[in-house]
This record gives sequence, C-alpha cells and structure tokens, in this order.
Amino acid sequence: MATSRPVFRRFVGAVVAGVALSATSGCTVPVDAVAGVSVTVDGHLLGVMMICGHHIDGATLYVESDDTDKTVTVGSWMSARPHTAGLVIWPLESPAAGWTTTRALAPLTAGTTYTLYGGTKDNSWSTTDVSFTRADRDRLAPGEVLYDDVSDDGDESAVVVPLARFKATACRDM
Repeated sequence: MATSRPVFRRFVGAVVAGVALSATSGCTVPVDAVAGVSVTVDGHLLGVMMICGHHIDGATLYVESDDTDKTVTVGSWMSARPHTAGLVIWPLESPAAGWTTTRALAPLTAGTTYTLYGGTKDNSWSTTDVSFTRADRDRLAPGEVLYDDVSDDGDESAVVVPLARFKATACRDM
C-alpha cells in the first residue's frame, strides 16, 4: 500500500521539528540551590549557598576567557560530604574544615568579573550562579550576601541582602 504524499510530508516535518528541538534544547543540569558571596569581618571572601532540597558537593569560581566558549577556573572546592537542604558558608581564600580546596583561589583582579556556582560530582544538581567583581566584594559588609535574584517575570538582577533574608527567601525566589 502506498503512503500518500501529505501524510509522508507531515511525518518528515514532525521528525525534522523533533530533531531541531532536541539539537537546540541541550542538556542542562537542574538547579536546586542559590549561590552567593559574602565577606568576613576582615574582608575575606566567603562562598554562600542556600540549598533548597537535594544536595551540592562543591563549588567553582571562574572567569570567562577571551574565547567565549571557554572559562578559566580561579578557585575550586569540594565538600567532604554532600550538603543537603539549608545554608552553607565557607571561606574561599583559606582552607576550611570539611572542605578540600581542589584549586586555591587566585587573587582577585580589578575589572575582572568572577562567577561562582555549585554543583554535584555527578552533575545531577547545581546552584544558580552569581557574578561579581573585586569592587562588588569590597562594597559588601559582613552579614550581607550578594546573589542573583530572579523576579516573578524571570528577570535576574544582582542584589545585596542581609544573610537572614537570603536564607529566608533565596529558595522561594529561585
């Protein structure tokens, strides 16, 4: 039995549309935590994560390279144990109990934008990321967190909030 041309065209069109959709959708790691930065009383940089439900194993600080498809890692940390729902804070500039520095933090350079994000060893979960400069870090006060807040309409903007507000609202705002 011969297949009619209109049925065949619809079939081919559906296959082409499906292939195009899958080629452009890419694989992304689901987000279930929010990354931020803060500072100690003496101005040292802290990583801050509010984990909303699953777990996070570590974090990476990177800069975009001149080649837009590449990033350069300037710091990397792995936790001795997965961190589950709740607030996690650790120093980025020095060793911390329960954390292994897999790449020591390079000194921050003026005018460079850094991005911090967290993830799992198996890439099953990640955090949102937060971008900042050395000047942003210098403007932070102890007890404040800089992170990217997502509005109800999906727009992202960098905000600085007290730690208590970050802890109370970061997962809700994700």
